[in-house]
Amino acid sequence: MQVSATPNAHPQLETAISHLADLIAYDTTSAYSNLELIHHMEKFFTSLGAVVTVLPDESGNKANLVARLGPADAAGIALSGHTDVVPANPKSWNSDPFKMEQRGSRLFGRGTCDMKGFAACVMAAAPAFANGELQRPFYFCFSHDEEVGCLGAPAIARHLAELKVPPALAIIGEPSEMKLINGQKGKIAMRVTVRGEGGHSSFSPQHVNAVEYASRIITMIAERSRRYEQDGPFDNDFTVPHATTLTTIIEGGVATNVTPDTCSFTFELRSIDQDAAATDIQALISDVEAALLPEMQHQSEDSAIEWQELFAYPAMGDATNSEMFKQLEPILPERGGKVSYGSEGGVFEIEGGIPSVILGPGSIRQAHKPDEFIEIDQLSHCLAFFDELNAWMKR
Repeated sequence: MQVSATPNAHPQLETAISHLADLIAYDTTSAYSNLELIHHMEKFFTSLGAVVTVLPDESGNKANLVARLGPADAAGIALSGHTDVVPANPKSWNSDPFKMEQRGSRLFGRGTCDMKGFAACVMAAAPAFANGELQRPFYFCFSHDEEVGCLGAPAIARHLAELKVPPALAIIGEPSEMKLINGQKGKIAMRVTVRGEGGHSSFSPQHVNAVEYASRIITMIAERSRRYEQDGPFDNDFTVPHATTLTTIIEGGVATNVTPDTCSFTFELRSIDQDAAATDIQALISDVEAALLPEMQHQSEDSAIEWQELFAYPAMGDATNSEMFKQLEPILPERGGKVSYGSEGGVFEIEGGIPSVILGPGSIRQAHKPDEFIEIDQLSHCLAFFDELNAWMKR
């Protein structure tokens, strides 16, 4: 793909854009397999002489990839990204979501910024990494199912932790506009099912309306979020400096003349303190059940409120005091604080014992939207950083 030259264009920019076009063409929406893309990457990294390990999931329909360039007996750096993307409704797009298109200074396509742009830069830089003798190894780590709960990353983190010399730092390439992020919130996603007693709506006072009780729980969740906003705890380094709760999906009812006997909804808690998150969820459950269950079961003893954890991923701590970070700090870009969106950084830290930071091209504000895009110069900035990192790894 031809790109108009700009004063800041990196020599490998066109190569990165070509890789990005290839990666975008694989529809790796989380509901689908990512194996074709993984095999594409496996072939590429193998051609450079990398030691490649593919880690399939239990179904065999998805896999992670770990590729190493450089010596296995030294502490190195993991460059990590996820291969899956969120769904893209073509009717909401001005171009094919899975066919990359340039418009001016932007590249459009599902995953351009979140986060195949980072993967494309890694692939464009990798030949230079392989050219010459690395004193420390690079580990290129690409996971499945990050978008639905960081499901693939634990296997990568455990694989790395079991190495004779694990990586000393992971750089998670989530879109951060190439600013260094040294903290990320954790998340717990829950499904709540309210079971009441239904019947003909003309007798509604005799029933337990599951939708109405669900709405009261949702109100309590919203009130908790307002308390976080007012009372904290606070960490002003975060883009949103306190915990948040949010109801995201609700389903219930069958007809306008039937009192609904079942209603389910999902909600999330994004936390600054991972240990406090589980405690807060339990406190919410206790408050809800104390307030509503006696009333529900007085009307119908079979009434119930069921709680199911859908997934959770840990917060990412501050890696700036780790030894590898301190060594790298002279070449690292400016800091961008901490972020409220999720990443696999906390998984690398908790499951693998590997300190992690977030640093990648593109803006999170463009992620998960129709007409997702990345600014071309963000790819150049990422490639320039990889030049410095490559030189440092060969010292």
